[in-house]
Amino acid sequence: MNAKIPKLTVVGAGPGDPDLITLKAIKALESADVILYDALINESLLEYAPDAEKIFVGKRKGCYAYQQEQINELIVSRAKTHGHVVRLKGGDPFIFGRGAEEIDYVQEFGIETNMVPGISSSLAVPAYQGIPLTKRGSSESFWVITGTTKSHKLSQDVCLAAKSNATVVILMGMSKLNEIVSIFAAENKEEVPVAVIQNGTTENERFGYGTVGTIEQVVSEQKLSSPAIIVIGEVVKQRAKLASICKNIKEEIVS
Repeated sequence: MNAKIPKLTVVGAGPGDPDLITLKAIKALESADVILYDALINESLLEYAPDAEKIFVGKRKGCYAYQQEQINELIVSRAKTHGHVVRLKGGDPFIFGRGAEEIDYVQEFGIETNMVPGISSSLAVPAYQGIPLTKRGSSESFWVITGTTKSHKLSQDVCLAAKSNATVVILMGMSKLNEIVSIFAAENKEEVPVAVIQNGTTENERFGYGTVGTIEQVVSEQKLSSPAIIVIGEVVKQRAKLASICKNIKEEIVS
């Protein structure tokens, strides 16, 4: 009979670079009996839990290993039979990660729940390319918007964001890039800088730079695709200067 107390810890794995996971997240992985992990996490993180059962529950190219309802049920069943379940999600679980939904479901069964925040790709991916989401004189705020809502449509918040002077970060929006740039163009923002960053913070990171008017051509020429984030705003112009600084720091550390 299992003597362990059923428990769920929802853990943010960060944006892809395994060094960007938190110490608290590592401690959660080390104490896990079962890990349910998504497609965008760096699988090297699983090495922190050599004895835990590991179950892939992610989505790749539209193919689901498990539907969300099945994941919810799996968390509950494994918690009851094994003890501590860690739900490992890319980025931060509370930013378009459905972490809150899973916690709500599990709590209905009286199971203890915990949350370990992660570094969101919406912040870290631009930073790795030297793009500050805010900068005095350029951007006083930023939007983080999902490109695909529950109904598989573009969020209407994009229309509101296009009217502002804020930096706009769009996740899961590559399939709707044409619609996005059309909205910004309608606000006479064809010359506003745009960055598309694929596989951000990983060794496979790729980058495309253009404007609202040219970014579709850039994406096509460079064959950029999901997973990628879209950054729209004047701060994208800061990339070259900051990227050179970041590069020098990395070289100093290596040497």
